[in-house]
Amino acid sequence: MKNFRLELKWAVIYTLTLLLWMVFERLMGWHDEHIDMHHIYTMLFYIPAIILYYFALSDKRNNFYGGIISFKQAFLSGLILSVFIALLAAPAQYITSTYITPQYFDNVIAYAVESGKIAPEEAASFFNLKSYMIQSVAGSLAFGLVLSALVAFFVKRK
Repeated sequence: MKNFRLELKWAVIYTLTLLLWMVFERLMGWHDEHIDMHHIYTMLFYIPAIILYYFALSDKRNNFYGGIISFKQAFLSGLILSVFIALLAAPAQYITSTYITPQYFDNVIAYAVESGKIAPEEAASFFNLKSYMIQSVAGSLAFGLVLSALVAFFVKRK
């Protein structure tokens, strides 16, 4: 576990940043009055996510590998980071849905049904805590895989 302390540290930082982002989204009204644009605005989180992955893999390169890291080492470190982030994703989603924006599911269901995008039963089965917890874990792993490869290319040093 000592070998993965940096990844765990950055997974916690990532998760705390995500929770702050959720507060920001709520304050911006993306979870209620501007929910129609939520799916677009929420993609802005990719910017801090990429930056955090870069800092995490650079930290691993500089403080574990002595300033030299191969693509493979950086990629594997990114994958480990992604697994830790995925493990923290479900609790983060619970915190978001319970404390930060408890009205989100009601709002998004109402918007989806009123806009004619989905039937009420489908909306209720998709927009709920269990579904979002599963999506957050799976999404963290998939996004982390891609991001690990991308960032590893930029942090590698011979």
